[in-house]
Amino acid sequence: MAGTPGAPVTFDDVTAAAARIVGEVERTPTARARTLSEITGAEVFVKFENLQFTASYKERGAPNRLRLLSPGASGVVTASAGNFAQGVAYHAGRSGIPAVIVMPTTTPALKVSRTGALGAEVVLRGRDFDESAEIARGIAEDTSYELLSPFDDAEVIAGQGTVALELFEDVADLDVVVVPVGGGGLLAGMAVATRALHPSTEVVGVQSERYPAVHRLIHGGSAAGPAEVVPGGATIADGIAVAQPGRRSTAIIRALADRIELVPEDRIEEAVALYLEIEKTVAEGAGAISLAEILTRPDRYRGRRVGVVLSGGNIDLRQLASVTLRSLVRTGRLTRIQVEVDDRPGSLGLVTTHVGDLGGNIIEVAHQRLDPTVHTRSTEVELSIETSDRRHLVAVLDGLRDRGHRVRAVDRRRDDEEWR
Repeated sequence: MAGTPGAPVTFDDVTAAAARIVGEVERTPTARARTLSEITGAEVFVKFENLQFTASYKERGAPNRLRLLSPGASGVVTASAGNFAQGVAYHAGRSGIPAVIVMPTTTPALKVSRTGALGAEVVLRGRDFDESAEIARGIAEDTSYELLSPFDDAEVIAGQGTVALELFEDVADLDVVVVPVGGGGLLAGMAVATRALHPSTEVVGVQSERYPAVHRLIHGGSAAGPAEVVPGGATIADGIAVAQPGRRSTAIIRALADRIELVPEDRIEEAVALYLEIEKTVAEGAGAISLAEILTRPDRYRGRRVGVVLSGGNIDLRQLASVTLRSLVRTGRLTRIQVEVDDRPGSLGLVTTHVGDLGGNIIEVAHQRLDPTVHTRSTEVELSIETSDRRHLVAVLDGLRDRGHRVRAVDRRRDDEEWR
């Protein structure tokens, strides 16, 4: 039985979970992403788990686990950074099961409010997931509530593995599947299903460079031992910001996954922006990290059929707005430039006319007359301008210089020489 402590999770457990949760969760679509395929050089197929009711694959493991509670349990308690919390709250509420969710104090407000709105009692305690998990364990010990793990419970892992069943029903001949990794439940479940259905398909897990716990365990640690201290800190992929992954899930990953990769924060941001702009869909950082892996290592995927799991779409609107603006800056479509002009009537008008002649669109203008580095007979004008891309931006800067203006870009990538 999958729920027996120490028992492995089998393909039969995954198929049983699929039967158990029929009608409880959405059968999400998989689609070939034509433009993303052109950008990456791979043939990319996206599994849209952000289309679950609670906008995350975590909704799959929750009802499977809730159907198999111990007879004496009067409720459930778990720790979650948001997505498992919503899945448990939603399905526990539908089944009339009391639920207590312990969430880190750093959890985005959107996830906290939605979890509470679904009927669970939310306890905001702990600096990170691992501290919240200890608090949840204490609540379980003091009550008759059953403790649920978001990623190290056999039934939860089996439920998450149903993502792979649907993915391969839609696209049978994938060369590789790329899966987000935090605590390891999704990757473990999908690896079990993938190995049973398509043994030759490569299984790749992806983590943020700031939370590489599974990567460290797989590449040198003990599957049964505690994770090393990870760098930690703020990450856009807060949904997989786990310092202590599951022992059971890590053991499965070690046995069945091919490799674990790390990606930087800027690539995750880029992936979130691409999903929004190209696929017209919202991905949270953790949900976009599989695409970020292909963007980071395109040579490994070029020419291959790649399935990526867009695992969730619960991103705070403020963070999404920030990512969008940073993407415009990164791609050269929104930039602040500083122009030094003579402090006399008509100078500003001349600059703005030249920007317009060069195809730039001015969004905002600010005068700076008190900068001691600027000549007393000059003034510095800062313009926020829109351009079509980075090449157009460079053309605008060069065109302004050709017209005699002293100009520099304020917003630029540090590694981009042509902006300097």
